[in-house]
Amino acid sequence: MAGEGLKPLATGLLLLNFCMCVIVASIGGWAINRAIDHGFVIGPSLELPAHFSPIYFPMGNAATGFFVLFAVIAGVVGGASAIAGLNHIRSWNVNSLPSAASVAIIAWTLILLAMGLACKEIERGFRNARLRTMEAFLIILSATQFLYILAIHGASTIRP
Repeated sequence: MAGEGLKPLATGLLLLNFCMCVIVASIGGWAINRAIDHGFVIGPSLELPAHFSPIYFPMGNAATGFFVLFAVIAGVVGGASAIAGLNHIRSWNVNSLPSAASVAIIAWTLILLAMGLACKEIERGFRNARLRTMEAFLIILSATQFLYILAIHGASTIRP
Protein backbone atom coordinates (compact mmCIF):
# COMPACT_ATOMS: atom_id res chain seq x y z
CA MET A 1 0.00 0.00 0.00
CA ALA A 2 1.38 3.40 -0.99
CA GLY A 3 2.13 5.81 1.84
CA GLU A 4 2.67 3.04 4.38
CA GLY A 5 6.23 4.28 4.95
CA LEU A 6 4.92 7.59 6.28
CA LYS A 7 2.74 5.95 8.93
CA PRO A 8 5.54 5.58 11.56
CA LEU A 9 6.64 9.18 10.94
CA ALA A 10 3.07 10.45 11.29
CA THR A 11 2.58 8.39 14.46
CA GLY A 12 5.75 9.75 16.05
CA LEU A 13 4.90 13.34 15.18
CA LEU A 14 1.36 12.82 16.44
CA LEU A 15 2.54 11.59 19.83
CA LEU A 16 5.14 14.36 20.07
CA ASN A 17 2.56 17.01 19.20
CA PHE A 18 0.06 15.61 21.69
CA CYS A 19 2.59 15.69 24.54
CA MET A 20 3.68 19.21 23.63
CA CYS A 21 0.07 20.44 23.42
CA VAL A 22 -0.66 18.99 26.88
CA ILE A 23 2.41 20.76 28.29
CA VAL A 24 1.46 24.08 26.64
CA ALA A 25 -2.11 23.83 27.92
CA SER A 26 -0.88 22.91 31.42
CA ILE A 27 1.55 25.82 31.67
CA GLY A 28 -1.13 28.13 30.26
CA GLY A 29 -3.59 26.85 32.86
CA TRP A 30 -1.06 27.58 35.58
CA ALA A 31 -0.62 31.13 34.25
CA ILE A 32 -4.37 31.74 34.13
CA ASN A 33 -4.77 30.38 37.67
CA ARG A 34 -1.98 32.62 38.91
CA ALA A 35 -3.52 35.63 37.15
CA ILE A 36 -6.86 34.94 38.81
CA ASP A 37 -5.29 34.48 42.25
CA HIS A 38 -2.92 37.46 42.07
CA GLY A 39 -4.80 39.85 39.79
CA PHE A 40 -6.59 43.03 40.71
CA VAL A 41 -8.70 42.99 43.83
CA ILE A 42 -11.80 45.13 43.60
CA GLY A 43 -12.36 46.97 46.87
CA PRO A 44 -15.58 47.28 48.87
CA SER A 45 -16.66 50.31 46.86
CA LEU A 46 -16.60 48.14 43.69
CA GLU A 47 -14.42 50.60 41.75
CA LEU A 48 -12.03 49.24 39.18
CA PRO A 49 -8.40 50.38 39.28
CA ALA A 50 -7.41 53.10 36.81
CA HIS A 51 -5.60 50.77 34.39
CA PHE A 52 -7.77 47.68 34.76
CA SER A 53 -7.42 44.98 32.12
CA PRO A 54 -9.47 41.78 32.16
CA ILE A 55 -6.45 39.87 30.92
CA TYR A 56 -3.93 41.29 33.37
CA PHE A 57 -1.17 38.84 34.26
CA PRO A 58 1.11 39.63 37.22
CA MET A 59 4.04 37.95 35.48
CA GLY A 60 5.40 38.75 32.05
CA ASN A 61 4.67 41.85 30.02
CA ALA A 62 1.79 43.50 28.14
CA ALA A 63 1.59 40.67 25.58
CA THR A 64 1.38 37.90 28.19
CA GLY A 65 -2.39 37.93 28.58
CA PHE A 66 -3.09 37.50 24.89
CA PHE A 67 -0.28 34.99 24.51
CA VAL A 68 -1.46 32.76 27.36
CA LEU A 69 -5.10 32.77 26.29
CA PHE A 70 -4.33 31.86 22.69
CA ALA A 71 -1.72 29.31 23.78
CA VAL A 72 -4.28 27.50 25.94
CA ILE A 73 -6.79 27.48 23.07
CA ALA A 74 -4.11 26.22 20.67
CA GLY A 75 -3.06 23.52 23.14
CA VAL A 76 -6.60 22.24 23.60
CA VAL A 77 -7.38 22.23 19.88
CA GLY A 78 -4.00 20.60 19.20
CA GLY A 79 -4.86 17.86 21.67
CA ALA A 80 -8.21 17.35 19.96
CA SER A 81 -6.47 17.14 16.59
CA ALA A 82 -4.27 14.40 18.01
CA ILE A 83 -7.38 12.39 18.86
CA ALA A 84 -8.68 12.74 15.30
CA GLY A 85 -5.21 11.95 14.00
CA LEU A 86 -5.08 8.81 16.13
CA ASN A 87 -8.28 7.61 14.48
CA HIS A 88 -6.78 8.30 11.05
CA ILE A 89 -3.53 6.49 11.87
CA ARG A 90 -5.48 3.53 13.19
CA SER A 91 -7.50 3.13 9.99
CA TRP A 92 -4.98 4.80 7.59
CA ASN A 93 -7.26 5.20 4.57
CA VAL A 94 -8.56 8.04 2.44
CA ASN A 95 -11.91 8.08 4.21
CA SER A 96 -10.40 9.18 7.52
CA LEU A 97 -7.93 11.66 6.02
CA PRO A 98 -10.24 14.71 5.55
CA SER A 99 -11.29 14.93 9.20
CA ALA A 100 -7.75 14.43 10.51
CA ALA A 101 -6.27 16.88 8.03
CA SER A 102 -8.86 19.60 8.58
CA VAL A 103 -8.60 19.61 12.37
CA ALA A 104 -4.79 19.42 12.11
CA ILE A 105 -4.76 22.50 9.88
CA ILE A 106 -7.08 24.38 12.25
CA ALA A 107 -4.83 23.47 15.17
CA TRP A 108 -1.77 24.55 13.20
CA THR A 109 -3.26 27.96 12.42
CA LEU A 110 -4.08 28.50 16.10
CA ILE A 111 -0.57 27.38 17.03
CA LEU A 112 0.85 29.86 14.52
CA LEU A 113 -1.27 32.62 16.06
CA ALA A 114 -0.02 31.76 19.54
CA MET A 115 3.54 31.53 18.19
CA GLY A 116 3.20 35.04 16.75
CA LEU A 117 2.11 36.31 20.14
CA ALA A 118 5.04 34.43 21.69
CA CYS A 119 7.39 36.28 19.35
CA LYS A 120 5.81 39.56 20.44
CA GLU A 121 6.26 38.60 24.06
CA ILE A 122 9.91 37.71 23.42
CA GLU A 123 10.39 41.12 21.79
CA ARG A 124 8.85 42.89 24.80
CA GLY A 125 11.10 41.03 27.26
CA PHE A 126 10.71 40.47 31.03
CA ARG A 127 9.07 37.08 31.43
CA ASN A 128 9.60 34.15 33.76
CA ALA A 129 10.98 30.68 33.01
CA ARG A 130 7.59 29.01 32.58
CA LEU A 131 6.51 31.53 29.98
CA ARG A 132 9.82 31.09 28.16
CA THR A 133 9.22 27.32 28.20
CA MET A 134 5.76 27.77 26.74
CA GLU A 135 7.15 30.09 24.04
CA ALA A 136 9.79 27.53 23.08
CA PHE A 137 7.27 24.71 22.97
CA LEU A 138 4.95 26.70 20.72
CA ILE A 139 7.74 27.59 18.32
CA ILE A 140 8.79 23.93 18.07
CA LEU A 141 5.16 22.80 17.92
CA SER A 142 4.45 25.05 14.95
CA ALA A 143 7.13 23.20 12.96
CA THR A 144 6.23 19.68 14.09
CA GLN A 145 2.52 20.24 13.46
CA PHE A 146 3.35 21.36 9.92
CA LEU A 147 5.50 18.26 9.39
CA TYR A 148 2.64 16.10 10.69
CA ILE A 149 0.26 17.70 8.17
CA LEU A 150 2.76 17.02 5.39
CA ALA A 151 3.16 13.40 6.55
CA ILE A 152 -0.55 12.61 6.49
CA HIS A 153 -1.04 14.42 3.18
CA GLY A 154 1.95 12.67 1.67
CA ALA A 155 0.10 9.42 2.17
CA SER A 156 -2.97 10.69 0.32
CA THR A 157 -2.16 8.39 -2.55
CA ILE A 158 -3.29 5.41 -0.47
CA ARG A 159 -6.30 3.46 -1.70
CA PRO A 160 -9.34 2.55 0.43
